[in-house]
Amino acid sequence: MNGIRLIIAAMLTGSILASGQVLAGEGIAKQAARALRLATEGEFPSIGGATGWLNSPPLRAEDLRGKVILIDFWTYSCINWLRTLPYVRAWAAKYRDQGLVVIGVHTPEFDFEKDVDNVRMAVANMRVEYPVAIDSDYALWHAFENHYWPALYIVDAKGLIRHHQFGEGGYEESERIIQQLLAEAGVHGIGNDRVTVEGGGVEAAPDWGSLQSLENYVGYRRTENFASPGGMVAGKRHRYSGPASLRSNYWALTGDWTVGSQAAALNGEVGRIAYRFHARDLHMVMGPAVRGTAVRFHVLIDGKPPGAAHGLDVNEQGVGTVTDQRLYQLIRQPQPIVDRLFEIEFLDPGVETFSFTFG
Repeated sequence: MNGIRLIIAAMLTGSILASGQVLAGEGIAKQAARALRLATEGEFPSIGGATGWLNSPPLRAEDLRGKVILIDFWTYSCINWLRTLPYVRAWAAKYRDQGLVVIGVHTPEFDFEKDVDNVRMAVANMRVEYPVAIDSDYALWHAFENHYWPALYIVDAKGLIRHHQFGEGGYEESERIIQQLLAEAGVHGIGNDRVTVEGGGVEAAPDWGSLQSLENYVGYRRTENFASPGGMVAGKRHRYSGPASLRSNYWALTGDWTVGSQAAALNGEVGRIAYRFHARDLHMVMGPAVRGTAVRFHVLIDGKPPGAAHGLDVNEQGVGTVTDQRLYQLIRQPQPIVDRLFEIEFLDPGVETFSFTFG
């Protein structure tokens, strides 16, 4: 373990020190310095390995010296990143004129996220207006020694990484550090107020108190708790049947499917997936195997149409259509949150399903 990774490990064991309340009448820079003493995690590595750029001509680390930089590693179907997006979007707008440069680094998790047209559509639909580096070859991912979606790295005006945040959360601390580093760079009039963010739809914060189901994949390489009788047949066409019942956080296929390393593809005209879960929200990452086609589906919860528990991508009767390769919100249920049986029936062939996520 060396470089940025070594310093990050040290920080996780207590190298970032927090002090008490700041004193009235101190300057912004002194207040920030009292609030957080930041270690140096390494130099801002090259971003020249990007395979393309959206919203900007190509940027270089050396050309950004003197700016405070927020690097945001993301992939567009990731629910954890989607829930951080309102904050990153708000910081980009609030501090743009004060010298903050936000760069989204899109490093794909699934093969369909390597399609730049898909990323371009996501950038437009999600109102991502700051520069986006396309990192389909993982060059920037490896340069930062990164391992997470989402991951934030904050770089000071001298080109040094001063903070990171892996996963959701840490929003107040991250913004305080942005303010501190801008003040250190000589920017005046920053203030110390925080952005007010309330995400809607898939960007809404999860209901952590009721969340008892974790992300699960559909492809054979990373799936868990598969319950169809006879088990999963990897990489071959197979007709599956559902079990008589499902335990919590187990799932099953019914119908003619081919389960690949990343996704399960429906071969027959009708196929079903069942999942017993415990969470407010249920999402699926899925899409048509052939661009420009559509796959109709019908969702049930505990054997009935979802009604008020329907998500953004279905109606109260549970009817929806898969048209793009992306994350679909299928269930957002009101209280009480208890174990539920989710079922989705596809009425056309040609769908590919990648993962389940919850919130």
